[in-house]
Amino acid sequence: MPSDLLSATDLLRSVFRRHAAGVAVITAVGGNGPVGFTATSLTSVSAEPPLLSFGVGTGGSSWPAIAEADHVGVHVLGEHQQELAATFARSGADRFAAPTAWREGPEGVPVLDGVLAWLVGRIVARVPAGDHRVVIAEVVHGDPTGTGRPLLYHQGRFQRLRD
Repeated sequence: MPSDLLSATDLLRSVFRRHAAGVAVITAVGGNGPVGFTATSLTSVSAEPPLLSFGVGTGGSSWPAIAEADHVGVHVLGEHQQELAATFARSGADRFAAPTAWREGPEGVPVLDGVLAWLVGRIVARVPAGDHRVVIAEVVHGDPTGTGRPLLYHQGRFQRLRD
């Protein structure tokens, strides 16, 4: 459909369906326990200081905890974790129940097992952006030593890298 026939919202969605993105899960501690969601908006912002960002919808179930949290966990998923990505993307799912494997990590943040890499960041800003907030966090802990290939999101589906 030509872009002049699409609303700006539909145009944005259509273009970004063509943009392959890495898949991450963001976690935090909420008043009723751990919370988390799947994100494809993870971005490295700065090396000095070490900052990252991600977007979170203010209508999502994780937003109230993220709005109050001091720290978040950021987990880069591997291609073997499509089901984990789907679980954390699914509304109403018990995201931390079996078979999700996790532990309490630094700063009390939930850390998922078996990921390619994880970070814990201290939240330094929550920037309003439409129906979302862009969260900026300074990296304070992490482990980059997981093995495997990254999980991608493209054309509305979780995908694997192809050789």
